[in-house]
Amino acid sequence: MGIEEKLEELRRLNEQALLGGGIKRIEKQHQMGKLTARERLDLLLDKGSFVELDRFAVHRCSHFGIDKQKILGDGVVTGYGKIDGRLVYVFSHDFTTFGGSLSEMFGKKVCKIMDLALRNGAPVIGLNDSGGARIQEGVVSLVAYADIFLRNVLSSGVIPQISAIMGPCAGGAVYSPAMTDFTFMVKGTSYMFITGPDVIKATTHEEITKEELGGAMAHNTISGVAHFAAENDEECLLMIRELMSFLPSNNLEDPPYKETSDDPYREDEDLNHFVPEDPNRPYDMKEIIKTVVDDHYFFEVHPHYAQNIIVGFARFNGQVVGIVANQPMVLAGCLDIKASIKGARFVRFCDAFNIPIVTFEDVPGFLPGVAQEHGGIILHGAKLLYAYCEATVPKVTIVTRKAYGGAFDVLGSKNVRGDINLAYPTAEIAVMGPEGAVNIIFRRQLMEAEDPDAERARLVADYRETFANPYMAAQLGYIDEVIEPKITRKRIVQALESLRNKRDTNPPKKHGNIPL
Repeated sequence: MGIEEKLEELRRLNEQALLGGGIKRIEKQHQMGKLTARERLDLLLDKGSFVELDRFAVHRCSHFGIDKQKILGDGVVTGYGKIDGRLVYVFSHDFTTFGGSLSEMFGKKVCKIMDLALRNGAPVIGLNDSGGARIQEGVVSLVAYADIFLRNVLSSGVIPQISAIMGPCAGGAVYSPAMTDFTFMVKGTSYMFITGPDVIKATTHEEITKEELGGAMAHNTISGVAHFAAENDEECLLMIRELMSFLPSNNLEDPPYKETSDDPYREDEDLNHFVPEDPNRPYDMKEIIKTVVDDHYFFEVHPHYAQNIIVGFARFNGQVVGIVANQPMVLAGCLDIKASIKGARFVRFCDAFNIPIVTFEDVPGFLPGVAQEHGGIILHGAKLLYAYCEATVPKVTIVTRKAYGGAFDVLGSKNVRGDINLAYPTAEIAVMGPEGAVNIIFRRQLMEAEDPDAERARLVADYRETFANPYMAAQLGYIDEVIEPKITRKRIVQALESLRNKRDTNPPKKHGNIPL
């Protein structure tokens, strides 16, 4: 065979590989409202940057007649490319080929990409759309999953790992996305579950649809498994690109700096009057965040889950920060089980990847109740405390209003290695709220009073005047400065500048034993 014939053969094989399972299956994928594996990569990556690996890989199974069906690529497209000019490694399940089911060769292709990503210090992004393990290959497909799981764990905290669920993801396949840093789902076309509705009906007699059991909003609002919900494939891929703009390539790099024309010392007079005088009146903490960050842009993570705590990314004078904030609009900003887990996971991600943490605090405490206590609020609340204590990145905390009890300690206080701690004049820093404190301290006095209600009101007012303010904490050095709210942005920028060369370490150890 001459060179021209060999070139022609290469072109023919490339064209065959690009079609995956064929035109009819591609059309069916489109009819389901989904893009193909390659179309997704075209949208995710910078134009023309994708380099494919293992395009001609085929399975080695000889059981159940599958040996007569050998499709180039074997159900997954793998390679590397760029997002905003930065290297990323990618794999994209091809549902048109064997339903995107995982085989021995499929697993080897994915593991090769993950190994390259780890060795080269670049993020890995997986686009999941798979029927699960390829049954015809038996235990070999299960072993392939285990190989991927191991690499997820070894890469954790070293390179960012991002999963997009863009179709089915069931059984053992769900554990790999669960171990990555961020998970995206697409409304209406993606779902995740260990066992499907049919198995649940047969075993527990519960009837539920795929969407209700493991759809995008179920995992974004109820389970917390997913961090983002997109309307369609295109929006999902654009959201991943946006997230990547805040993340470093690996744990040895700083997150990407972005020039801004926003005045770093910009003041906002409205902030002076934003926190209500009535301590029980709610307000939207997101408005404070958006007011003070660069260009008023806040990229929220986990926006639908545990909404009493807010987490996400923003910039101050071009520098990426992770933001954690209580939300007085939901459960008065109390910390509960879900909020503690959500906050702890985010804080630990930021610490792993050199992203400073800015905390906006308005927390009455941990949510009381039998369900919370029996559900393990002590254990789960300790996760958030552990995460803040463990973090060595710069930590700046601003108390906007309430900071009561143990919750004050947890959220980046000076004694859990908070670096710069600020407070508004509206801050109330105390063991508990005035009403609860008065009922305990002056219980006998109230019982003996002629007018208990009037006496209680007087004592509450006295307590609030004496203790429910930031000045006692400031006198003791637990608050570095009480500031006018209008200069919040300026003070945060100055704090981050002063902490740019911060060095902090933890004692040598294999790893800590976080209260899981």
